[in-house]
Amino acid sequence: MELTAEAFVARLGALATPVRMGDIFALAREFTDLPIDGIDRLLRSPEHHQRVGALSIMGKQFTHRATTEARRTELFELYLRRTDYINTWDLVDLSGHHVVGGYLFDKSRDVLYKLARSGDWWERRLAIFATLHFVRKGQADDTFAIADLLINDDEDYVNKAVGGLLREAGKVDRSRLIAFLDRHAATAPRVTLRAAIEHLDPPLRQHYLGLARTH
Repeated sequence: MELTAEAFVARLGALATPVRMGDIFALAREFTDLPIDGIDRLLRSPEHHQRVGALSIMGKQFTHRATTEARRTELFELYLRRTDYINTWDLVDLSGHHVVGGYLFDKSRDVLYKLARSGDWWERRLAIFATLHFVRKGQADDTFAIADLLINDDEDYVNKAVGGLLREAGKVDRSRLIAFLDRHAATAPRVTLRAAIEHLDPPLRQHYLGLARTH
């Protein structure tokens, strides 16, 4: 099989309509070894489904056991170079935790704090969403720290991600989640708060909802 961006686009165009995300993911699996330049071409496409394919391939390629560290570095650098094309919530969530979080796991995470201060909401969402990789490895420090920076963000797509990651971080360190909520529940966006408290006991959920401002 020819592993090129053009071949992927041709196969994508042959899928039954309406195109289902699962079909794109299955196709991406067949193109897991697509070279970096091919991924880049798909990622820069104006067609959303092609960018979905590119990011799905990136996540699969990054997490594949046979992928070299050099290639993982290339994937990470490509991802950050093309964030202007990764500009919807679903695109961020496809592989941000794998490619960005996975790459930074054993490295300095300063870039996430820079992203958290970005003027583009999708980069701020990426900053918090990438920490899902750390949380799944039992590390919650950066999730709570970045959530502190983003807790009063004015974009709902960021607020939802912050709430979801706080919920996941609470599974690692419940006491820190409680301390975070004690500081922020009264002023946090309601969508953030509802997601963050989802796994708490009902009386505690009601307590924090009672403190919350209306959004």
